[in-house]
Amino acid sequence: MTNWGYQVQKDRQIDFEANNHQVSDEVEQREPSIRLCISCGTCAATCSAAVFTDFSLRKIILLVRRGELHGLESELTKCMLCGKCQLACPRGVNTRNVVLQIGKAIQKYKP
Repeated sequence: MTNWGYQVQKDRQIDFEANNHQVSDEVEQREPSIRLCISCGTCAATCSAAVFTDFSLRKIILLVRRGELHGLESELTKCMLCGKCQLACPRGVNTRNVVLQIGKAIQKYKP
């Protein structure tokens, strides 16, 4: 084999279609207001739990939509369900119920 000074790398793209979207579908069905979320980050900016931990509801919602569920269960336990994010949300997403429904759906569809 001839060495031309380069090599072809394995593709590093993430195939989101291959991920598990059952949790996302169930959460949307049980809390339709999550469809209004535009990932603006207002919830993360007002979060009391984020002051003490690396918790980010915005990140969790994005991961659920992508179907990336690894480690989400432990992330959800950081939420104090204080409701500040719900009060600050410009789109009126019921964030408390979103967190609860994500937790229930992850338990149901645990790999």
